Amino acid sequence: MEKTIKCSNLLPYHIIVAAASGDVDAINIVLKHYEGYIAALSIRKFYDECNNVHYCVDETLRRRLETKLITKILDFKVV
Repeated sequence: MEKTIKCSNLLPYHIIVAAASGDVDAINIVLKHYEGYIAALSIRKFYDECNNVHYCVDETLRRRLETKLITKILDFKVV
């Protein structure tokens, strides 16, 4: 039962194959799958004029991570 729960978060094989071959819809599904993880990696600490700390998503970093993921998807070789 535990193994099934872990595997339910995986992307289906046909989506991976389609994304690696350049299918735009499949690439968008992969990006949607990882959007929470990318957002978590993109959180930065910012200070306002009163030196108060604010945490928010750095949009530039988020876009760079998404672009890197897309390039790695397209370079991926399915065996």
